[in-house]
Amino acid sequence: MRLAHPMMRTALFWGVGLSLVIALPAACKSPGSPDASKQASESRPQEREQMVHTQLRGLGRTPITDKAVLDAMLKTPRHLFIPESMRYAAYADSPVPIGYGQTISQPYIVALMTQALDLKRGMKALEIGAGSGYQAAILAEITPHIYTIEIVKPLYERAKATLQELGYPQVKVRHGDGYYGWPEHAPFDRIIVTCAALHVPPPLLDQLTPEGKIVIPVGGKFETQRLLLVTKTKDGGRTSQTLELVRFVPMTREPSSEK
Repeated sequence: MRLAHPMMRTALFWGVGLSLVIALPAACKSPGSPDASKQASESRPQEREQMVHTQLRGLGRTPITDKAVLDAMLKTPRHLFIPESMRYAAYADSPVPIGYGQTISQPYIVALMTQALDLKRGMKALEIGAGSGYQAAILAEITPHIYTIEIVKPLYERAKATLQELGYPQVKVRHGDGYYGWPEHAPFDRIIVTCAALHVPPPLLDQLTPEGKIVIPVGGKFETQRLLLVTKTKDGGRTSQTLELVRFVPMTREPSSEK
C-alpha cells in the first residue's frame, strides 16, 4: 500500500505488491498464444485515456504533467502485461496481482516515479525489479536505452517474452539480484527501483553518472517508507528529496547476499 504524506495528501494510494492485495498464481498464456494475439488487437485505448485523465490529473495528487510520460501511459497496453484472469482490472486505480506474491503497480505510481526521473530521449536507464515488464515499457517509450533486472525467474522469463512480443526488443532484461545493479552496462543516467531497500544500495550510486538521478523507496518492510529522489553531484556526493511517504514490498535478495 502506498500512503500519502499526511502533511501533503489526504487520499490513499496503492503501491507495489502489498500483501493486502491477494496475489493470484500466474495464469496467463504465453504472449504468442491466440488469446494474446486477440488481446493485442483489442488495444483498449479508451480505457487508457480515462486512466490518464482521471487518475493522473486529479484527486489531490501530484499532477503528472510531463508530456512524454503522459504519451507513454496513453500508448502502452497495460492489460497485456497482466495475467488473463486479471485483465479486466488492468486500468483500475490500484495495483493488480501478477503472481509470485507481486503486483503491477497502480498506474499513478508508475507515472509519478517516471516523471520524477526526468528521463530524456537518448539517456540510459536501469530498472531494479522488472516484474511484469510494464514499467520498462513505459521507460522505453521515452528512450530506447533501457535495462531491467528481475530476481524472480518466472517473472523475468515472462517479462522478457512480453516485451519482445509487444515490440520492445531494445529493452535488455536480466535475471539476478538488483542490489548490485548491472556494472557491465554502467554508467546509467537514471535508475528506478520498484521495491523498498533499507538504504540506497552503494553499487547503484557507483553506477550512476554525475548529475544522474535515482528514484527509490527506502525503509523497512513493516514501516512507512520514503520515496526518495536522489541526485548524484558532480563531485560524487549526493542530495536527496522525499517525494512522498509510501509502502512497497521489500527488495528481494539472493540467499547468499542476505545478512
